[in-house]
Amino acid sequence: MKRRALLWAALPLTAQAAPTLKAGVFEPAQAAPEFALKGSDGADLNLARFKGKLVLLVFGFTHCPEVCPTTLATLAQTRKQLGADAADVQVVYVTVDPARDDIPRIRQYLAAFDPTFIGGTEAPDKLAAMRKRYGVVAEKIASAQPNAYGMNHSTSVWLIDRAGKLRAMMPYGHEAKDFVHDLKLLLASK
Repeated sequence: MKRRALLWAALPLTAQAAPTLKAGVFEPAQAAPEFALKGSDGADLNLARFKGKLVLLVFGFTHCPEVCPTTLATLAQTRKQLGADAADVQVVYVTVDPARDDIPRIRQYLAAFDPTFIGGTEAPDKLAAMRKRYGVVAEKIASAQPNAYGMNHSTSVWLIDRAGKLRAMMPYGHEAKDFVHDLKLLLASK
Protein backbone atom coordinates (compact mmCIF):
# COMPACT_ATOMS: atom_id res chain seq x y z
CA MET A 1 0.00 0.00 0.00
CA LYS A 2 2.84 2.35 0.91
CA ARG A 3 4.60 1.54 -2.36
CA ARG A 4 1.48 2.51 -4.38
CA ALA A 5 1.26 5.87 -2.60
CA LEU A 6 4.89 6.57 -3.41
CA LEU A 7 4.27 5.68 -7.06
CA TRP A 8 1.39 8.17 -7.26
CA ALA A 9 3.50 10.84 -5.63
CA ALA A 10 6.25 10.31 -8.21
CA LEU A 11 3.93 10.87 -11.20
CA PRO A 12 4.29 14.35 -12.72
CA LEU A 13 1.31 16.67 -12.41
CA THR A 14 0.11 17.98 -15.73
CA ALA A 15 -1.52 21.34 -15.91
CA GLN A 16 -4.88 21.22 -17.56
CA ALA A 17 -5.34 23.88 -20.24
CA ALA A 18 -8.19 26.29 -19.68
CA PRO A 19 -11.09 25.72 -22.07
CA THR A 20 -10.89 27.97 -25.11
CA LEU A 21 -13.57 29.74 -27.06
CA LYS A 22 -14.65 28.40 -30.44
CA ALA A 23 -15.02 31.96 -31.74
CA GLY A 24 -12.05 34.09 -32.77
CA VAL A 25 -10.77 35.75 -29.60
CA PHE A 26 -9.76 39.40 -29.21
CA GLU A 27 -6.47 39.39 -27.30
CA PRO A 28 -6.40 41.40 -25.24
CA ALA A 29 -10.11 42.02 -24.82
CA GLN A 30 -10.92 45.64 -25.60
CA ALA A 31 -13.79 47.95 -24.79
CA ALA A 32 -16.60 47.47 -27.30
CA PRO A 33 -17.39 50.72 -29.11
CA GLU A 34 -20.48 52.34 -27.57
CA PHE A 35 -23.38 53.27 -29.80
CA ALA A 36 -26.70 55.11 -29.55
CA LEU A 37 -29.57 53.77 -31.64
CA LYS A 38 -33.35 53.72 -31.66
CA GLY A 39 -34.37 50.35 -30.23
CA SER A 40 -37.13 48.13 -31.57
CA ASP A 41 -38.48 47.89 -28.02
CA GLY A 42 -39.14 51.65 -27.92
CA ALA A 43 -36.17 52.46 -25.68
CA ASP A 44 -32.78 53.92 -26.49
CA LEU A 45 -30.40 51.17 -27.54
CA ASN A 46 -26.81 51.26 -26.29
CA LEU A 47 -24.30 48.90 -24.71
CA ALA A 48 -24.42 50.54 -21.29
CA ARG A 49 -28.03 49.40 -21.01
CA PHE A 50 -26.88 45.76 -20.94
CA LYS A 51 -23.94 46.03 -18.53
CA GLY A 52 -23.86 42.81 -16.53
CA LYS A 53 -25.15 40.75 -19.47
CA LEU A 54 -23.39 39.14 -22.39
CA VAL A 55 -24.31 40.82 -25.68
CA LEU A 56 -24.38 39.06 -29.03
CA LEU A 57 -24.14 41.86 -31.58
CA VAL A 58 -25.36 41.08 -35.11
CA PHE A 59 -25.52 43.28 -38.22
CA GLY A 60 -28.06 42.47 -40.91
CA PHE A 61 -31.26 43.42 -42.71
CA THR A 62 -34.81 42.15 -42.65
CA HIS A 63 -35.00 41.40 -46.39
CA CYS A 64 -32.00 39.08 -46.15
CA PRO A 65 -32.83 35.79 -47.89
CA GLU A 66 -30.48 33.42 -46.06
CA VAL A 67 -27.65 34.57 -43.78
CA CYS A 68 -29.62 36.77 -41.37
CA PRO A 69 -32.52 34.37 -40.78
CA THR A 70 -30.09 31.48 -40.35
CA THR A 71 -28.02 33.45 -37.82
CA LEU A 72 -31.08 34.61 -35.86
CA ALA A 73 -32.54 31.09 -35.81
CA THR A 74 -29.21 29.79 -34.49
CA LEU A 75 -29.15 32.45 -31.77
CA ALA A 76 -32.75 31.61 -30.81
CA GLN A 77 -31.72 27.93 -30.48
CA THR A 78 -28.73 29.03 -28.44
CA ARG A 79 -30.95 30.87 -25.96
CA LYS A 80 -33.23 27.82 -25.62
CA GLN A 81 -30.25 25.54 -24.99
CA LEU A 82 -28.88 27.92 -22.35
CA GLY A 83 -32.03 27.50 -20.25
CA ALA A 84 -32.04 29.83 -17.24
CA ASP A 85 -28.65 31.26 -18.27
CA ALA A 86 -30.34 32.86 -21.31
CA ALA A 87 -31.55 35.63 -18.98
CA ASP A 88 -27.94 36.85 -18.89
CA VAL A 89 -27.59 37.02 -22.68
CA GLN A 90 -28.96 39.79 -24.94
CA VAL A 91 -29.08 39.57 -28.74
CA VAL A 92 -28.80 42.99 -30.40
CA TYR A 93 -29.52 43.17 -34.15
CA VAL A 94 -28.42 46.34 -35.97
CA THR A 95 -29.74 47.02 -39.45
CA VAL A 96 -27.47 47.72 -42.40
CA ASP A 97 -30.54 48.77 -44.43
CA PRO A 98 -32.19 51.74 -42.67
CA ALA A 99 -34.10 52.71 -45.82
CA ARG A 100 -36.34 49.64 -45.48
CA ASP A 101 -35.81 48.61 -41.85
CA ASP A 102 -37.83 50.92 -39.66
CA ILE A 103 -38.65 50.14 -36.03
CA PRO A 104 -41.98 48.36 -36.65
CA ARG A 105 -40.44 46.18 -39.37
CA ILE A 106 -37.44 45.25 -37.21
CA ARG A 107 -39.68 44.50 -34.21
CA GLN A 108 -41.93 42.20 -36.28
CA TYR A 109 -38.96 40.48 -37.93
CA LEU A 110 -37.14 39.74 -34.67
CA ALA A 111 -40.29 38.55 -32.89
CA ALA A 112 -40.47 35.66 -35.35
CA PHE A 113 -37.18 34.35 -33.90
CA ASP A 114 -37.21 35.33 -30.22
CA PRO A 115 -39.24 38.02 -28.47
CA THR A 116 -36.23 39.04 -26.35
CA PHE A 117 -34.13 40.07 -29.35
CA ILE A 118 -33.77 43.84 -29.69
CA GLY A 119 -33.03 45.57 -32.97
CA GLY A 120 -31.68 49.00 -33.71
CA THR A 121 -31.66 51.59 -36.43
CA GLU A 122 -30.64 55.20 -36.90
CA ALA A 123 -29.79 57.64 -39.66
CA PRO A 124 -27.58 56.08 -42.37
CA ASP A 125 -24.52 58.17 -41.45
CA LYS A 126 -24.72 57.15 -37.77
CA LEU A 127 -25.07 53.49 -38.72
CA ALA A 128 -22.10 53.81 -41.10
CA ALA A 129 -20.00 55.31 -38.29
CA MET A 130 -20.96 52.45 -35.96
CA ARG A 131 -20.13 49.85 -38.60
CA LYS A 132 -16.73 51.47 -39.11
CA ARG A 133 -15.97 51.28 -35.38
CA TYR A 134 -16.79 47.54 -35.43
CA GLY A 135 -15.04 46.85 -38.75
CA VAL A 136 -18.30 45.89 -40.45
CA VAL A 137 -18.81 46.26 -44.19
CA ALA A 138 -22.17 46.78 -45.87
CA GLU A 139 -22.93 47.66 -49.46
CA LYS A 140 -26.04 47.74 -51.56
CA ILE A 141 -26.36 45.18 -54.37
CA ALA A 142 -28.21 46.81 -57.23
CA SER A 143 -31.34 45.29 -58.71
CA ALA A 144 -33.44 46.04 -61.78
CA GLN A 145 -36.34 46.80 -59.45
CA PRO A 146 -35.89 49.85 -57.20
CA ASN A 147 -36.86 48.36 -53.83
CA ALA A 148 -35.72 44.80 -54.50
CA TYR A 149 -32.00 45.40 -53.89
CA GLY A 150 -29.89 43.19 -51.67
CA MET A 151 -27.15 43.96 -49.18
CA ASN A 152 -23.70 42.46 -48.94
CA HIS A 153 -22.55 42.71 -45.31
CA SER A 154 -20.31 41.23 -42.62
CA THR A 155 -21.90 38.10 -41.18
CA SER A 156 -20.04 37.44 -37.92
CA VAL A 157 -21.52 37.77 -34.44
CA TRP A 158 -19.61 39.91 -31.91
CA LEU A 159 -19.48 38.53 -28.35
CA ILE A 160 -19.32 41.28 -25.73
CA ASP A 161 -18.81 40.35 -22.09
CA ARG A 162 -20.60 41.58 -18.97
CA ALA A 163 -18.13 44.46 -18.58
CA GLY A 164 -18.68 45.69 -22.14
CA LYS A 165 -15.47 44.28 -23.61
CA LEU A 166 -15.20 42.70 -27.05
CA ARG A 167 -14.17 39.16 -26.28
CA ALA A 168 -14.68 37.28 -29.54
CA MET A 169 -16.19 37.17 -32.99
CA MET A 170 -18.05 34.05 -34.18
CA PRO A 171 -17.97 33.62 -37.97
CA TYR A 172 -21.14 32.76 -39.87
CA GLY A 173 -22.04 29.09 -40.04
CA HIS A 174 -21.38 27.97 -36.46
CA GLU A 175 -24.07 25.89 -34.78
CA ALA A 176 -25.93 26.77 -31.59
CA LYS A 177 -23.77 24.34 -29.61
CA ASP A 178 -20.68 26.44 -30.40
CA PHE A 179 -22.38 29.60 -29.13
CA VAL A 180 -23.59 27.73 -26.02
CA HIS A 181 -20.03 26.52 -25.37
CA ASP A 182 -18.58 30.02 -25.61
CA LEU A 183 -21.36 31.74 -23.71
CA LYS A 184 -21.09 29.31 -20.80
CA LEU A 185 -17.36 30.02 -20.60
CA LEU A 186 -17.98 33.77 -20.69
CA LEU A 187 -20.81 33.53 -18.14
CA ALA A 188 -18.50 31.62 -15.79
CA SER A 189 -15.70 34.20 -16.04
CA LYS A 190 -15.90 37.21 -13.78
